Amino acid sequence: MTQMPKRTLWTGTGLALGAATLVSAAVLLGIGSGRTGGALQIERIVLAEAGVREGPAVAPAAKPRNERFVVKRILPIKGAIKYGEWHWDESGAPATGATVITVDLTANVLSVFRDGYEIGATAVLTGIGDKPTPLGVFPITQKNKDHVSNLYDAPMPYMQRLTNDGVAIHGTRVENGYVTHGCIGVPDDFAKKLFGATRLGDKVIVTDGAKMKLGDAIV
Repeated sequence: MTQMPKRTLWTGTGLALGAATLVSAAVLLGIGSGRTGGALQIERIVLAEAGVREGPAVAPAAKPRNERFVVKRILPIKGAIKYGEWHWDESGAPATGATVITVDLTANVLSVFRDGYEIGATAVLTGIGDKPTPLGVFPITQKNKDHVSNLYDAPMPYMQRLTNDGVAIHGTRVENGYVTHGCIGVPDDFAKKLFGATRLGDKVIVTDGAKMKLGDAIV
């Protein structure tokens, strides 16, 4: 979707360890399990009041991890990613593999992972107000490098559609003080590289402030 001025200017925040991008395990994807210490303590009190003898605590079995979706590398980017800035480095990463894109609306940063290796990162434009960029996990359902928006009659180069109502990742001029109508706008040159690195069905995870570190599960 096209970009438009916004009333309040944003300043780019940090990359948050190069990958400002993850949905929390328990919120979107249901990753992880187990009781908190507080919940376990309450359970012990209930058992005691009921006169039930509690056996030794048994930790829940860990869910098996799919190593294709574990963070194995984060690009060594120093400082905050500024509007219009982007990074791409596939050296040392697998030539093929599962690709996952993460977007953090708080940091205004998109990261690209291939088999757990971050290969790209950029500052982005997103939607606010009555045209927000939606949170959630979205598969790429359509790709068109020469797309023109039928809603706004505006070019959306290297468009990758995420929702049926028009939200997509696409190339645009990424500048401070602008927002989109809900799309995720990335610099044109980055959009071209991203377009070539993805396939239909690849996941895009949009969060609002969630972060991750090396060894964390992406999906």
